[in-house]
Amino acid sequence: MTTMWRYIKPSTKNLRFWQIGLLVLIFVIWHLVTKPGLIPPLVFENDQQAAFFFGEPLRVFGRVWAWFITNGDIYQHLWVTLLETVLAFGIGTVLGLACGLWLALSPLAAAIADPYIKAANSMPRVILAPIFAVWFGLGIASKVALGVTLVFFIVFFNVYQGVKEVSPVVLANARMLGASQRQLLSHVYLPSATSWVFSSLHTSVGLAFVGAVVGEYLGSSRGVGYLILQAEGAFDINTVMAGILVLTVFALMLDAAVGKIEVRLMRWQPRTAESERL
Repeated sequence: MTTMWRYIKPSTKNLRFWQIGLLVLIFVIWHLVTKPGLIPPLVFENDQQAAFFFGEPLRVFGRVWAWFITNGDIYQHLWVTLLETVLAFGIGTVLGLACGLWLALSPLAAAIADPYIKAANSMPRVILAPIFAVWFGLGIASKVALGVTLVFFIVFFNVYQGVKEVSPVVLANARMLGASQRQLLSHVYLPSATSWVFSSLHTSVGLAFVGAVVGEYLGSSRGVGYLILQAEGAFDINTVMAGILVLTVFALMLDAAVGKIEVRLMRWQPRTAESERL
């Protein structure tokens, strides 16, 4: 028994096992709670209500299977949502990186723009979706615009703070060695801001999906958000949960791609033995 516990005890070596096990446990509990007749109802008046409000995992997986395998009718919708997400993510990242570097290296410009940046960031940007729909129409452009506004400020503030956190000693030494402004940018400022940038990108992935899906909610004829909206109108909670599951999986895939790029670009950064195992 002791030997068996040594192998299954949570550690960095069997981390993936425990992650998968937790996921399986969540779906098992979900199944037990929503399957009629398996357990006595705890909150709802009868065991049918739980399935109505939360869906049934087997039917959710069946819907996903039909989307991708049996009918194959999700691909055109998924392509639209992924295109909107990737465009919003890419454009928002580039704009946030450029504006963050510019204002961090231009204190006077930053002081002038400061109240306007704070005002724009404090605005609940989801309410801009109807305005973007009027400006850009109900196509991809309005969804991308909304996603850009959500991604931009996350990247901007992280880049701005990352550049501001550059050690004055490092800057002074680089200037003493004759480094030009361009060399300071490429060898001091950008490496300092890189870790901040990737930290913001991991957060921005989900927000890019939010922009795309919310835009599809407000007006579209294609996209996973459109499918979810149609299912909500028909009180089809299983299809809603299936759509959420699909979006979550692809958000994790995009986040994993960002992580791969981060590992490749951050090779210069010292890594602990534990982080290397992870």
